[in-house]
Amino acid sequence: MEPKAPCPAAVPSEERKFRVLVGVTGSVAALKLPLLVSKLLDIPGMWKRRSDPVLHIDLRRWADLMLVAPLDANTLGKVASGICDNLLTCVIRAWDLNKPLLFCPAMNTAMWEHPLTAQQVAQLKAFGYVEIPCVSKKLVCGDQGLGAMAEVETIVAKVQAVLSQHGSIQQS
Repeated sequence: MEPKAPCPAAVPSEERKFRVLVGVTGSVAALKLPLLVSKLLDIPGMWKRRSDPVLHIDLRRWADLMLVAPLDANTLGKVASGICDNLLTCVIRAWDLNKPLLFCPAMNTAMWEHPLTAQQVAQLKAFGYVEIPCVSKKLVCGDQGLGAMAEVETIVAKVQAVLSQHGSIQQS
């Protein structure tokens, strides 16, 4: 039997780059993902290449912080109910609650205003997850109101703030 390399999560943080796992759901706001990832890469101490873990347990061990941006209504409902039927929801279900998990709701205004949404957001917060609130604007469907994903700059600033609280990155 060949000796195995140590699990990346077991390597002291001084010896490795900080890693953020970004989850993406089926919201129109996913169009902002390239810009969001580009801006996240500008944070000092962040990753510069993609690792290759496949299983949800490997991913939860690999990441120091999880960001779900955007979090659509469907996935919000699944996570709040404990449903884990895809890789993203499995990673969230297996997430180490000692590590930060941030989520950015994004959905149509009518969906956002539904009473279930407030209950589901409250459930995620009860798990210890951190909401980056949605914003009001004219949505792609033409509706005006709350439901749009927070601006990229807001998300990046919150990620930096959370990482700073955990002593994981240097402020630039």
